[in-house]
Amino acid sequence: MSAPIVVVGAGQAAATFAVRHAALGNPQPALLLGDESHPPYERPPLSKKFLVGKLERERLPIRPQEWYDAQGIATRWSTRVARIERDARQVVTDGGERIDYDKLLLCIGASARGLPRDIGGDLPGVFTLRTIADVERLAPELKPGRRLLIVGGGYIGLEVAASARGLGLDVTIVEMAERILQRIAAAPTSDYFRELHRAHGVDLRESARMTRLLEAGGRVAGAELEGGETLLADVVLVGIGASPNTALAEAAGLACDNGIVVDECCRTADPDIFAAGDCCNFPRDGARVRLESVQNAADQGDLIARVLAGEDTRYDAVPWFWSDQYDCMLQIAGLNLGHTDTVVRRDSDPGVRSVWYYAGDRLLAVDAINDTRAYVFGRKLIELGKHPPPEIVAAPTTDLKALVKG
Repeated sequence: MSAPIVVVGAGQAAATFAVRHAALGNPQPALLLGDESHPPYERPPLSKKFLVGKLERERLPIRPQEWYDAQGIATRWSTRVARIERDARQVVTDGGERIDYDKLLLCIGASARGLPRDIGGDLPGVFTLRTIADVERLAPELKPGRRLLIVGGGYIGLEVAASARGLGLDVTIVEMAERILQRIAAAPTSDYFRELHRAHGVDLRESARMTRLLEAGGRVAGAELEGGETLLADVVLVGIGASPNTALAEAAGLACDNGIVVDECCRTADPDIFAAGDCCNFPRDGARVRLESVQNAADQGDLIARVLAGEDTRYDAVPWFWSDQYDCMLQIAGLNLGHTDTVVRRDSDPGVRSVWYYAGDRLLAVDAINDTRAYVFGRKLIELGKHPPPEIVAAPTTDLKALVKG
């Protein structure tokens, strides 16, 4: 029997690879190696339903262990790969075990960025959120009446803020940029979510730079801002983004640049090694991008299974994302990178709107806020390569479905 396809990492990309590999009936054996103690699981609920106790841990796995066993896909959890030996076509675990591979798939994700130790980033009571274990450490701290300080106004920070307010905590968000979501959304989207959180009682500080965390009684007690203001806190969540896990690939001599560099088939410069998901940097529309999204990881895992089964295919999916905060649903289609203009399409309901991103006259993306129609038809327009004029899209009387058909 030939050496297996070895998958390092156990996230969405790995699980979707396994599902497609099994569905295609590829006879080559596959082995999944994950450093957590359980099969791949859904991560979006970690900052929402799972965090607040409305979703049981048993419901998180994408597929139960029994599914892998029934499909003949070997799994090894609680197994960390220490290095790749490309000449020998082996991975070596931190226990020294050598595992042969025919093809190697790196689904090693990204790691949450923390605060430096010299400003208190390692104090008890300071958390990041990326895994089940992170949630199981954080959740017991979120008790009604406690003060939660969130450092960073991205989606993770905003989602946890909404969850914590629902639990009855006092929540403060500190964002050093001029506005929340500045790196990933236009001002109209930021404006909507700023007002949403303030309406729910969140103390939201923008253009606020934290200089250090404060300690009392052996744990975090607050934060000092530039200018000297002190914010009291019982718990601190750091939500300042994530860094791709590239050390394993770099040590093996694979090209890395804000992720493991791959081609349109998710193949590295080594034709026998692939990468998918949050850890990889891939070509799109003449640029290189790295995306942290369930859709991207799933689509790339699926693509690699097809490539390894002999299909001639390339990755060209339209990215999509979502975020739940309070009773608000944000759905995003496309990538707004390089946009030059935005228009807002409003509804008679003030809680419903969409933000459309253009580069010149080319439609790039849409942020749909409580507006599933705008999301569905906006995504379809992008997939079809149709670019209706911004003023047409912005008009509330325009039938979006007709734009797709026209």
